[in-house]
Amino acid sequence: MIEGNYFSDNDDLMLHFDHIIRWNEVVEAYEADFFDARRYQETGDERFAMAPSSKEEALDYYRSVLDSAGEFAGRKIAPHVQQLDQEGVRFENGKVHFPSRMLELVEEARQAGLQPTGLAREYGGLGLPWTARAFFTEMMYRVDASVTIAIGCINLAEIIERNGSDEMRQRWIPALADGQYACAMGLTEPDHGSDLPNLRTKARPATEEEKKKYAEFAGEDSDSLYMLEGAKRFISQGCGTGDKPALLLLLARTGGPDSGARGLSFFLVNSDYAKVAGIEKKMGMHASPTCEIVLEDTPGLLVGQTGMGLVRYTMGMLNGARMGITQQSVGLSTAAYEEARKYASERVQFGRTLDHIPAVSSMLEDMQSRIQAMRCLQFEGARAMDLYYWRGEHLKRQGATDKDVKSDTIIKYWEKLAGILTPISKFYCSESCIEIVGQAVQIHGGAGFTDDYDVSRLYRDSRIVTIYDGTSQIQVNAAIGGVVTGMGPQGFLREYLDCEWDHFDSSETRILDEMRDTFEQCIHRYKELLSEEREKVASLIVEGAARLLCSMLYYRSTLKLEGDVRKNRLALCQRYHLDCIAFLAGVEKRLTMQTVNA
Repeated sequence: MIEGNYFSDNDDLMLHFDHIIRWNEVVEAYEADFFDARRYQETGDERFAMAPSSKEEALDYYRSVLDSAGEFAGRKIAPHVQQLDQEGVRFENGKVHFPSRMLELVEEARQAGLQPTGLAREYGGLGLPWTARAFFTEMMYRVDASVTIAIGCINLAEIIERNGSDEMRQRWIPALADGQYACAMGLTEPDHGSDLPNLRTKARPATEEEKKKYAEFAGEDSDSLYMLEGAKRFISQGCGTGDKPALLLLLARTGGPDSGARGLSFFLVNSDYAKVAGIEKKMGMHASPTCEIVLEDTPGLLVGQTGMGLVRYTMGMLNGARMGITQQSVGLSTAAYEEARKYASERVQFGRTLDHIPAVSSMLEDMQSRIQAMRCLQFEGARAMDLYYWRGEHLKRQGATDKDVKSDTIIKYWEKLAGILTPISKFYCSESCIEIVGQAVQIHGGAGFTDDYDVSRLYRDSRIVTIYDGTSQIQVNAAIGGVVTGMGPQGFLREYLDCEWDHFDSSETRILDEMRDTFEQCIHRYKELLSEEREKVASLIVEGAARLLCSMLYYRSTLKLEGDVRKNRLALCQRYHLDCIAFLAGVEKRLTMQTVNA
């Protein structure tokens, strides 16, 4: 892998951090009245020693964390990823064995304080808004997905922080932030992947004898102790990491067999009490264990209320999960592009380097423009999450009820936007990632088909992004309603686009305006189709929406720049616009023909 600082060496990331991100609103949303800084001033509690007390301090803090993460990714991890991929994890005698260097890197990340990005400072976390975490996650996934999951899995504990009891939060989250445990999410079962409402793993309240037996595990939460029976599959890091067990966050049925989604509850399980039946032999991500977990009268602690595991807690995590894979996709795409660019600048054919051959240079420019567009969508999704998620948390801290939070107009606006952007982002960026990494292999030619170059590993690792945390088809189903109804005369998506368009220079947006008009025609044609025919082309509508959003956000990003920097970015932006208008024109023609033939 190319070595360096994956933050400061990435010009596009630096442009976003220094000029494009709207930090005023992000800092205000996350830090609120700089509550953590005031707690430090009042109590001297060292947990809040690094908490910023102004916007300037906040940006300095975020930058320092991201610079450290970029250095760690590009200097500490990058030299070892090929070795980790070749060695991989192995399963012997009921135990998962990790490459020794993997365990060393996780420990180094812990000591550097780079693990708990998503956990609050109150519990020993770094305390970063979603926007800052988007930078962090992209850089880490750029270097290696397996190592990133091993380091960052503890941040799944956000579900405990948000929904657990005070006792549960105080007991488990600081331990996770300190790196004493790994963390894993257990939703999928052998016969149920995306069909979560029909999960079969069962949970029953523990008997008094069982409460005594597992008193040390239950602590003061003994009344929340249940016994679980079932199996979970495709559980990343479900075995823990080395000698550190995993805290498994599992869905299990507390209602009857026909209780559906309302019969599922969330549980915290220590992997020491569960059995790892095996790990998957995978196409990629060889150093990340994907486990099958067997539960046989396994103790688990109820998280939150019974019956809310899927309908409230899991669904509440969807936006974050989708954005995580979006960021993984952008990171992998960036890695592939940088490796291809480096190879093309060094490989000589026909008396010149590959990057001077028009066909190859065109591919590289297409890759670059698409990645920059994806990154704009990534950060807009993170922005929307910051502007609804943290406002709700701050209002609750001030005594607001759940009803108050749900009725808050600002929260409703940004949560609605996040609900539209996140499935679109996950779908488009993951599908684009596979194409971009494939182009990087193509630029390497025959060498790219060997394990001598990192693009081979990137190609294998990238294939999962359209599958896990909801397949592309699931994302289309999640997005299509918000897109079609949202583009109605009084639709929310139309309102959002209109608001952005009001700030544009019409002399520069001819293609963008044409693109939007063409998308409007696509929506009109789509509505004329029969229901069955709509399902067949829904992915085209969602991709069209993604391309329009990317194009709009890409152009918006140029408005804060000046001089040659803006000129160069605008040229790449317009290149991307031309590709998108061609795509939408093709979709509109196809839908017109289907309407005529219907």
